[in-house]
Amino acid sequence: MALQMDAEGLMAFLDREFPQVTGEFTIEDLGEMRIRTRLNVGERHLRPGGTVSGPSIFALADVSVYLAVLAMIGPVGLAVTTNCSIDFMRKPAAGADLIAECRLLKLGRVLAVGEVLIFSEGLEKPVARASMTYSIPPSG
Repeated sequence: MALQMDAEGLMAFLDREFPQVTGEFTIEDLGEMRIRTRLNVGERHLRPGGTVSGPSIFALADVSVYLAVLAMIGPVGLAVTTNCSIDFMRKPAAGADLIAECRLLKLGRVLAVGEVLIFSEGLEKPVARASMTYSIPPSG
């Protein structure tokens, strides 16, 4: 299955449909059934102690799977998360950007399943792992 959207098209779609997150995410690499995405960490993503908050880590995982799905099926804005399991394994470095390595494990007509490892820039071991399922609306 070939890519239906490139990184530039995905970012334009995200900026147009979700203007509230403009500038928060960067696509670093994109291929069939995989994507590497960066959370450009700012003050709004931090919790007391200067580390990145759990909701921000979740957002990176969710956006990464969403973009990986859209890259494969095209701009389907109503694809939605139906399940998520996330493990927070270690504390991210204070104020460092987060990088998500995402791969789609299954891409069917109505469901997509992805897994994401999230790394804190400068740390070798992942800080979180997520498994997500997306529902893809019927075409037409």
